[in-house]
Amino acid sequence: MTQLDQPLAGSSPDTVFTRDEEEQRREHTGARSVNIGTTERAISTAAGALLAIAGLSRRSLPGLIVAALGGGMIYRGVSGHCDVLGALGIDRSDRAGEQAEPEDYFKHGIHVEQAVTISKLPWDLYQYWRKLENLPSIMSHLEEVRVINEKRSHWIAKAPSIAGGKVEWDAEIINDEPNALIAWRSLAGADVDNAGSVRFVPAQGDRGTEVKVVLDYLPPAGQLGRWIATLFGEDPQFEVREDLRAFKRVMETGELPTPMV
Repeated sequence: MTQLDQPLAGSSPDTVFTRDEEEQRREHTGARSVNIGTTERAISTAAGALLAIAGLSRRSLPGLIVAALGGGMIYRGVSGHCDVLGALGIDRSDRAGEQAEPEDYFKHGIHVEQAVTISKLPWDLYQYWRKLENLPSIMSHLEEVRVINEKRSHWIAKAPSIAGGKVEWDAEIINDEPNALIAWRSLAGADVDNAGSVRFVPAQGDRGTEVKVVLDYLPPAGQLGRWIATLFGEDPQFEVREDLRAFKRVMETGELPTPMV
């Protein structure tokens, strides 16, 4: 089993990410994550050193204050961590434009799990979902999914006007078990890093199929993005639950959900 197939500690086994040894090390040692880039760290260290030297040379209380500020900047540069950015959940490190790592989801991500039982065979449900172009018809937040090849696709989703009205990302399928499981994750450069899976399990008593969706995503600007989402009244658990109800309606009745005006 690969790292991406293993669950996070304390979460559902369907989750596609896990906390690795580095995250555990940080918890035990209290180490802080790097959230500023290499250039910014160098500037901060150099400027801090100049302030520290200038402050100590004054041999006065104001000079000591300046030296203390310089020491803080040196620490910021050496550690690569800014407390202010950390409090806001903002990452300006060199990794910021790279693909999200498992520990990023564990530390800053929002986790969503929802399930519904549909009176259809797993094959029927898997075939509909596997054709990714179908997903905007059941997921209210999606505008379009364009398939690039067998594994990769481009997604466009709605977003609050403060975020420009839409967000986009490329995704790849990382696990595909016909009639049973589809798992995916966004690629580097995504507006919103995300990963998820949908599992199709025959329900007991020939009652159809249980469809279980698990999503993990990193809101834009980290914790700040989470606050913005709350202010806009967005509830990812509710949205995914409603999307699954729409999927159930489509599969059982053949009727597409009516858009709300």
